[in-house]
Amino acid sequence: MENQIEYYDETAKYRDKFDLGLPEAMTVYSTFRKEVYRDGALNLKTKRLIALAAGLQAGCTRCIIGQTKDAVKAGATKAEILETVAVAIVMGGTSVSAESWRVVKALEEMGKW
Repeated sequence: MENQIEYYDETAKYRDKFDLGLPEAMTVYSTFRKEVYRDGALNLKTKRLIALAAGLQAGCTRCIIGQTKDAVKAGATKAEILETVAVAIVMGGTSVSAESWRVVKALEEMGKW
């Protein structure tokens, strides 16, 4: 079974290469993304947990791994992450449940399980 963090880091190289191919558009996107994740009515940790649930709903492997990492970095606990995954499963059913292992494995790899 592949290492989730290594997968995320390796695929980031290609995402970055793509960004270089469209610098004007991706600079605008990056600015937007940074603004969205600023503390506002919701703090960064809450936003990252929401993004994790959305990534699970979308079935986006990079999103699931990246948002798990970012939620931990923002101070989310294992319990908060697992409850977020549970809410996503309630909303998305078996397709979300089928990808929940990635969160567990990423947490293990980060020493948070």
